[in-house]
Amino acid sequence: MSFTKSKLALGVAAATLTMAGAFIAPQAQAAGSSAERVADAAARKTEALEAQMQQMADQMQAMQAELNRVKSASAGTSTANAKVQELDQWMASVKAAPAAVSSKDHLVAVRGGWTSLDQDRGGSLVQKGSLLSNNSNNDGFYFGGAFDFNVNNDLFGLMDDTSFAIELGIEYAQYGTGQNTLTNGALTALLTSDSSTIPLNAGNGTATDARLRINASPKIKFMHDSKLRPWIIPVGLDINILGVPSNAVSVLNAGMNFGAGAEYDLYRGIVLGTDVRYHYATSSLDGTPTDGLNAGGYVGFKF
Repeated sequence: MSFTKSKLALGVAAATLTMAGAFIAPQAQAAGSSAERVADAAARKTEALEAQMQQMADQMQAMQAELNRVKSASAGTSTANAKVQELDQWMASVKAAPAAVSSKDHLVAVRGGWTSLDQDRGGSLVQKGSLLSNNSNNDGFYFGGAFDFNVNNDLFGLMDDTSFAIELGIEYAQYGTGQNTLTNGALTALLTSDSSTIPLNAGNGTATDARLRINASPKIKFMHDSKLRPWIIPVGLDINILGVPSNAVSVLNAGMNFGAGAEYDLYRGIVLGTDVRYHYATSSLDGTPTDGLNAGGYVGFKF
């Protein structure tokens, strides 16, 4: 009896498990299918979202490129506008500004002063050109003019604020009078073919001892753009012309001159200056001495 009950209980339990299994299996299968569908839907949504994100990223890149292009174009336009405005301002300032005055570096001057020869012409007939003038005075006066042509203001790049110029000048000097021995004593008249005589110098034996000098000299001026400007002439060329010829009737020789001075820009290019010069020739002019010293002043005008 007990055995039968046990078998019966086991059968009931088995039937119950079978029915439970039959009931759970469809539910489990249905649950698995539903999970797969949810996973598929989620995957499709993810793919759709990824596609949308990629599309948005592409659009953002396109928008950024367009923005950069617009910024570049705007920057170029702004730069062009700024340049145009700057040019307009410069033109307005040029029109408003007064005309620039160029620097006046050339000079024309009138000179004059005291002069003295190292030797006068006094002496015997065979000395110092005394035949035509025995003037024993070696002091006199001079006057003349000069033109300074400015070449540069930095001494060819060697010194700042130091000008190099070429001076072309001419001066007349007079040292007094002497006796023309040739026409006053030694020979007073010329005999013509008809035995008549022609008086020399109309009997007047006086001879004025005058000289003319022409010079071309390099001039170095210091302190450019300053009102006070000292200067020197290292060495320049002299041409000496005698008013009264030498005993050999020569009137022309060449020499050198050395000088120093200073000038002051008084007012609007009007210059006052002073200078000292020594004139030297390696030999006298056929016996007539030409060496001497000048000291004087000048008034100049810049242009």
